[in-house]
Amino acid sequence: MASPILITGASQRIGLAFARHCLEQGTPVIATYRTHRPAVDALQAAGAQCVRADFATNEGIDALIAQLREATTSLRAIIHNASDWLPERPGSDPAEVMAAMMQIHCMAPYRINLACGDLLETTDEPADIVHMTDYVVEKGSAKHIAYAASKAALDNLTRSFARRLAPRVKVNSIAPSLIMFNEGDSEAYREKTLKKSLLGIAPGEAAAVETLQFLLDNPYITGRSIGLDGGRPLV
Repeated sequence: MASPILITGASQRIGLAFARHCLEQGTPVIATYRTHRPAVDALQAAGAQCVRADFATNEGIDALIAQLREATTSLRAIIHNASDWLPERPGSDPAEVMAAMMQIHCMAPYRINLACGDLLETTDEPADIVHMTDYVVEKGSAKHIAYAASKAALDNLTRSFARRLAPRVKVNSIAPSLIMFNEGDSEAYREKTLKKSLLGIAPGEAAAVETLQFLLDNPYITGRSIGLDGGRPLV
């Protein structure tokens, strides 16, 4: 039987779309979620092993690592997709905001990669780690400073783990900008946001799924970041 792919934050959006894609291809999936949504039940019904995991604490990370090691002896890939998006608001504690962002976007992937690297190296197939970062790694963000900094840290982990785990494991990142809108986004907001990229579209989860699959299929890319941004840096 094929080794499973671990996808963190798989209850919605890109994580959910890639989990569905993997299951459709016959690839086993271990999907983590923080908040239970109906999509979790649907993934379980489709054959995924769904695990509640809260990366906001080291205890939550420890619990996931222990469950992984009980559930499987090998992994085909780890897709670090779990994320949060805390802004700097008036009255918020900057130390708490930064700690939360670094915990979820940097500490969790760092510890999971270190603890589970051997699970990737024992598979007979090529193995991968993919970090989902963000376009703001290059540009920064005036309203989400800690978020941008934590994603930049995750981007740097890509190169460090590529060196550490080569040649058995490829480690890359994807840095998306706008992929899809939320249901409550106004027409004015949508129009304004679409103008920020050369291609002027919100491509949907399929673009991210195709990019993830490309990285898993390609045997000669490691330590790199793919900008999934519609040419936004050139506007």
